[in-house]
Amino acid sequence: MSVRLVKAPISLVFSEASADEEAFLKEYQQLSESDDDPINHWLKLARAKGDTADTDPVLLNLIIELHRKIDGLERFIKNEELKRISLADEVEIESIGFEHFKLSSEILEEGMAYYGRVEMPVHPKRDVPVFFTAVDKSLAKITKIHERDEKEWGAYLTARERVLIREARETKE
Repeated sequence: MSVRLVKAPISLVFSEASADEEAFLKEYQQLSESDDDPINHWLKLARAKGDTADTDPVLLNLIIELHRKIDGLERFIKNEELKRISLADEVEIESIGFEHFKLSSEILEEGMAYYGRVEMPVHPKRDVPVFFTAVDKSLAKITKIHERDEKEWGAYLTARERVLIREARETKE
């Protein structure tokens, strides 16, 4: 099986899906609903009413992200932490494809299902929950990812390809 992968330095924490599948599914859903914070809820209502039609979308997104940062600082000051499930293993992802990724070390068990959180280096920085199956000891196939996260994954992959192409051109010159 030939899988096209692109070098991409990303972190992953994961556990076998069978360890606590119900809790993993619950966290998977909660992480997808992180968009439903109060500011996002307000934004969805404002967009539905057409109140944002005359607003610069980039500026609006930046203001929303600043609001989230302030919320994060407030949680930090109050010593409130986001509750995340503790996962057994942490490893670096060496390269990614649209449906696959390759780990930097051979720690997977072929055919085993896993749940993990990928720390996506995009703006805004956040964890992307994924379910995946080991194709071999270091190659994994993504079996479940939220639609929005899948789009961000694809956009990041494309951006990494552009960077690598640019670097290859520069070394030839």
